[in-house]
Amino acid sequence: MSSPEEQAFRLLTEYSNGFMVSQVLFAACELGVFDLLAEAPEPLGAAAVAARLGTSSHGTELLLDTCVSLKLLQVETKTGKALYQNTELSSTYLVRASPKCQGNMLRYLARTTYLCWGHLTQAVRDGRNQYLEAFGVPSDQLFSAIYRSEDERLLFMRGLQDVWSVSGRPVLGAFDLSPFPLICDVGGDFFKDPLPEADLYLLARVLHDWTDERCSRLLARIRRACKPGGGVLVIESLLAADGRGPLTAQLYSLNMLVQTEGRERTPAQYRALLAAAGFRHVQCRRTGGLYDAILATR
Repeated sequence: MSSPEEQAFRLLTEYSNGFMVSQVLFAACELGVFDLLAEAPEPLGAAAVAARLGTSSHGTELLLDTCVSLKLLQVETKTGKALYQNTELSSTYLVRASPKCQGNMLRYLARTTYLCWGHLTQAVRDGRNQYLEAFGVPSDQLFSAIYRSEDERLLFMRGLQDVWSVSGRPVLGAFDLSPFPLICDVGGDFFKDPLPEADLYLLARVLHDWTDERCSRLLARIRRACKPGGGVLVIESLLAADGRGPLTAQLYSLNMLVQTEGRERTPAQYRALLAAAGFRHVQCRRTGGLYDAILATR
């Protein structure tokens, strides 16, 4: 049995190597490893995978074996040859043909978010996003130039669709929405553009991008547009009451620091924002998944 000191060092090593794990996942997706194995009629050896992907044999074998350790691939040995195939995890979430594939979001994380996180230390010092440091985009141009290209914007939008293919049902099932026959999913330039008439306005991963002042302005606009008895459904990752956990929500809040001007919030903080905008009845529900739901009505 290892000592407490050894266990602590093992945990430290796991944390410090975390970025390597992310890069293995990103690289395997970018190279098309999981799609290739899904399309193959039988498990493939490393040499065959390398030949079809146009990659080095040595590098490919190292990547495949690491994916096995991460339970992204499984391997069997026949006549001394290692043959690789997808696991249930990769078949469900990493193969493009799967309806639950998360590939677009992973590619966005690899190409954009990961680079911003390389400047986390500076973000903590400055208290602002790191697009200038990572991509040369000044803060005052962030929300007009947050996407470096139309391709990147489309990749992010497709990534959001990936996420909702898995996470959408739990949050939309958190409340009985039958009293709201007409629902508007709010997007676009919602600080300026007119809001269409609706019974319920959906704000999915919107408020966490913005400061309290901007959130209040948006919520007040929605409150004015609401029909009598109407409301807003906010979908976000809720922090614990003291702001210390769950870990995923805390990491998302740091991500808002390095990429936007917002943060994740506690239920009490969302209640305060909604009450200040004129919403009288506010209910918070934790779904047990990545995202939680807050229903506020007039």
